[in-house]
Amino acid sequence: MADWLTAILLGLVEGLTEFIPVSSTGHLLLLGHFLGFESTGKTFEIVIQLGAILAIVSVYFQRLWALATRWPRDPAARRFIIGVALAFLPAAVAGVLLYPVIKEVFFETPVVICIALIVGGVLLLLLDRMKRAPRYLDVNAYPLRVYALIGLFQCLALLPGVSRSGATIAGGLLLGTDKRSAAEFTFFLALPTMGGAVAYDLYKTWDQLDFNDAGLIAVGFVTAFLTALVVVRYLLDFVSRHGFAPFAWWRIAVGAAGLVLLAAGVGG
Repeated sequence: MADWLTAILLGLVEGLTEFIPVSSTGHLLLLGHFLGFESTGKTFEIVIQLGAILAIVSVYFQRLWALATRWPRDPAARRFIIGVALAFLPAAVAGVLLYPVIKEVFFETPVVICIALIVGGVLLLLLDRMKRAPRYLDVNAYPLRVYALIGLFQCLALLPGVSRSGATIAGGLLLGTDKRSAAEFTFFLALPTMGGAVAYDLYKTWDQLDFNDAGLIAVGFVTAFLTALVVVRYLLDFVSRHGFAPFAWWRIAVGAAGLVLLAAGVGG
């Protein structure tokens, strides 16, 4: 496959999967494995995530700006920012401590990714069918302990294939949030989590980075931004109508297909 087509394909996958509970990292790693694609220092894979982050900023700019300007005098804004910080910290600490294992073991083990996709899909199906009246409907007004506990669930996503959004949504549902607000909170939590992860990745791999393929990186970045923009704009309405079952079945199908291809010796 031509390099620019690979860049478009990977950008599409990043943008389409980053904010839905199917594991964008798992998809990118499996796709890269089967296509035989790996950029030097993971430069391409790291930078295109910034396109997905930019999509969140674009869609939620007014709310983010309001939080940024109102927090000194608005207790509700301060409380929400504290809640996001509480949810962010566990994965940030665990990610730094476990970084070598994550990068050198988990990221290099496609079988583990496939199994995580399948197991996560089954659990998401069970959660989607769970009959429990939600107690928390407003993402801005969760109890602080709920924010903190959702952050602990996010640590599960350090294993590629689990899904950052999937782990936080699952945690939210188990803690009493409704589906729509649980999905919305993943957007806000993505900003510090993804931003921090990308910054730390760049710091750890700076001497390996290769920007010679700047054109391909730009194509992947723009593609990821545009597709993530569509997902962010329409995901909450989709979840309100259909729940998470479609994503669960997709995870199971991708994980199973990946195991079959690995067993057949496809990829390198």
